[in-house]
Order: sequence, then C-alpha cells, then structure tokens
Amino acid sequence: MWGYGGNTCHPSSMVQPFAKSFAARGQTIHLVMEQMNSNHFAEPLCAAEYSTDGVSWNAVPDTIQVRGSRYALMINKLHEEEFELPLDQTRVPIGPSSGRLGSKYINGRVDKACLEILDEPVRLNDQPPTDRQINLVAELLDPFAVFLRNYR
Repeated sequence: MWGYGGNTCHPSSMVQPFAKSFAARGQTIHLVMEQMNSNHFAEPLCAAEYSTDGVSWNAVPDTIQVRGSRYALMINKLHEEEFELPLDQTRVPIGPSSGRLGSKYINGRVDKACLEILDEPVRLNDQPPTDRQINLVAELLDPFAVFLRNYR
C-alpha cells in the first residue's frame, strides 16, 4: 500500500474506474512518481483498516505500515527508474477534467492525476513542452485504491 491524500485521485470516483477500464483491456496500470522535497509530517500511528467502498472494512496486515494518509494505492514491484514523462503527451481520461491535457492539469496545487499516454504529444502555442523527471515506478493491483481509517 502506498498512502496518499487529496481528492484529485479519490479511490472510488477516480482511481478505481480509471484502473478498471485499463485492466479490462488487459493493460498494466503504472504508478509513476517524481522525487520531491516534502515537509509532510507522518503520524506515528499506522492505518489499521482499509476498504474499497468505504462500507466494508478489512484489517491492514501488520507487515504494512501506512501513516498519515486517507487513501492508499495497492502496488506491486516498486522500483527506481529514471525517465522523462512528457505531460503534453498525456490526458485526463476520467472525471470532471476528462479530456484535459496532462500539462494543463498538473500545475499549481494539483500534483497527482490519473493520466493516459497519448500516441504523440499535443503541441501548444501557450506553453513550452512540459516534462517531469520520474524516479519511482510501481504496478497498480486490483482493487487499485482503498480508503483508510483507524490507527494502531
């Protein structure tokens, strides 16, 4: 489990439908992350329960520690990898910003998104190409994203 917060990647309204649509086509869904300096203060306690729907809850295994997060992505094969992600070659495929170019969506306070890769970049007159340095990659696994609660 990889903990996170914020509603741009809400488990049941964004991540799960996004990931399920790609999984139904036999495609692997990747979590890609860029290294950043963070002042995030992680709570000393770990989430004790998780849920795919916010109704039925299961115990988080004792071997997993998710701190200071409302949600978690279900991941596998987390590893370091270095490459540039061209945000002008991505698009938001779901939700209220559906169709918006990744380079227009990821800016300001928005730092995470469900994005699909396009066949080629979309060139814009109002901004130069936007690339992000990716440092960590993992595969998302079913149920893809969960809610967290209670702390131990």
